[in-house]
Amino acid sequence: MDTQWPLISAIVPTYNREEPLRDSIADLLAQDYPHLEIIVVDQTRTHTPEIAAYLSDMASSEKIRLFRVTWASLPGARNYAVRRAQGEIILFIDDDVKLPPDFLKAHARNYLEKPAVGAVAGRVFDRMKLSDSGGNLTIQDLPPEAMDPGIAWYYIDLVHTVKPQQVLSVRGCNMSFRRAIFSEHGLQFDERFRGSAVREESDFCLRLRQTGYQIWYDPEAHLVHLGEETGGCHDISTRSLQYQITFYHNHFFMGLKNLTPNQSRRFFARLFDCHVLGNPPCYKTPSLRHAIVRFSFYTLGFLSALITLIQANANDGQIYSWRDELSQNQ
Repeated sequence: MDTQWPLISAIVPTYNREEPLRDSIADLLAQDYPHLEIIVVDQTRTHTPEIAAYLSDMASSEKIRLFRVTWASLPGARNYAVRRAQGEIILFIDDDVKLPPDFLKAHARNYLEKPAVGAVAGRVFDRMKLSDSGGNLTIQDLPPEAMDPGIAWYYIDLVHTVKPQQVLSVRGCNMSFRRAIFSEHGLQFDERFRGSAVREESDFCLRLRQTGYQIWYDPEAHLVHLGEETGGCHDISTRSLQYQITFYHNHFFMGLKNLTPNQSRRFFARLFDCHVLGNPPCYKTPSLRHAIVRFSFYTLGFLSALITLIQANANDGQIYSWRDELSQNQ
């Protein structure tokens, strides 16, 4: 009996990417999967003529569903696409990835075989992290710390782990969810995560776990993340003041929203030890001057997150969704 593969909505938020976006779409179109819709949420003001023509051709031939928006927010783009998605499985990839031909089947198989699974975290062959490890590291079982929300973020390794298992969170460039997470439980990505939106998927997964669904890591659902240095979440220089403050803002905001006081204390202490003092696994420049500068960003990020949290009563986290007519009708 043939497998009844569910419809997958493959969502590609994009911002200031050209050839890598085209190649990512091409890999989706080449998938060995019978029921697929591709949704591209384009936040780029102006594409090169070649890529603009490609996107127009793909949309006019109904190979993709193309939506252009006038703002730039990764969680906002995710929410925008989810409201328009028709699939039973909602899958997200970045706009700079390479996919094997059975990528979609690997994701879908988990939902068909495991009713308790509400989200699938795919393996990410990250060029930078593989280079740091020499490409020889393999992990079977993640340590118990990887399921502790207070410190998990320094133990979850979805690059080198080769054994399927339950995990606490996913990586945003390769993740999928049952539609029920959105339609029945009402979860949305929090659009108050700024800049690169680091930790927006972690925040989402911590809330997802409250539904009772499991998050399952499947190394067979793997892709290559090219990690392009321009466009996407790298559009803001990592050396810029704005990037540094939003980086810490997002970490503190996730913790203040979701963690217990004890978990928050351990999370913020680890954030300080790694990103301010530069201890492993961060390996930052070991100088007092650099540490003082990083501490200033750490402090400003914390204060910024507090302000965001205080404003939460007047803001449900859907900063961009309120502009969407579909959001207003739901």
